[in-house]
Amino acid sequence: MSFSKDVKEELFQVVPKSRHCMVAELAGILIIQGIDQYKEKTEDHLNRKVFTLLNNTCNIGKDVTTISADVYLETKKMLKLSEDSTMIDELVVQQSCCKRSFIRGVFLAAGSISDPNKGYHFEIVCNTSPQADFIKRTMNAFEVYAKTVERNGKYVVYLKEGAQIVEILRVMEASHSVMELENIRVVKEVRGTINRKVNCETANISKTVNAAVRQIEQIHIIEEKMGLDNLPIQLQEIAKLRLTYPDTPLADLGEMLTPPIGKSGVNHRFKKLAAIANDL
Repeated sequence: MSFSKDVKEELFQVVPKSRHCMVAELAGILIIQGIDQYKEKTEDHLNRKVFTLLNNTCNIGKDVTTISADVYLETKKMLKLSEDSTMIDELVVQQSCCKRSFIRGVFLAAGSISDPNKGYHFEIVCNTSPQADFIKRTMNAFEVYAKTVERNGKYVVYLKEGAQIVEILRVMEASHSVMELENIRVVKEVRGTINRKVNCETANISKTVNAAVRQIEQIHIIEEKMGLDNLPIQLQEIAKLRLTYPDTPLADLGEMLTPPIGKSGVNHRFKKLAAIANDL
């Protein structure tokens, strides 16, 4: 099962304690799904959630699976649905707890989350631009900074940051999914840190090796053109050490000298050797 389905399975089990929160979640589902489709019998997890919420708010009966004409009118009035049933009055989500329930509803109706092992992407596909703006404003009340984009005639509210997705899952009360996503984020962060360190160390090793190869080439030029014995004694010492220890870092070469010198002193001597080689 995908991560997105796992999240929804968890959220299907979450039922608000307060009636006004149940109304908000029901409103979130129905403005996306449309209330008319529930006049006919359907059977899935979302359908069962809708009728559970309807029973808890309107007492329609546990075994009811279709919306009657009376319940239809009562539900539209209760949810404060617009004439086309695509929007609700902001009073429905006035309280913070109701905003949470509403976001859970719209996500169950038209939301998805990508596999966090591959990337971070959370989205809710809306039918109209005003609907998308309303959902975005409701989500941003929790400082997740959702954005919208038009795609194939639909309007998508989305999040792209892992931390934002963790927060919106927490808002929707998907506590198990929050823990799972946080664990994945930690593993990815550790892997990323290790990769960065390995890349950095590899780059440093490559830089050191390239410098050593260049120094050895310059020493060979001097040896061939004028002989190392004609160099000042300090340059002779460092040149012979480099030929003997081609892979040794500058600081370690400096420790081998008598008296020892630091890395900058060794580097200074190699610069002198490079200038002589260039002249030759």
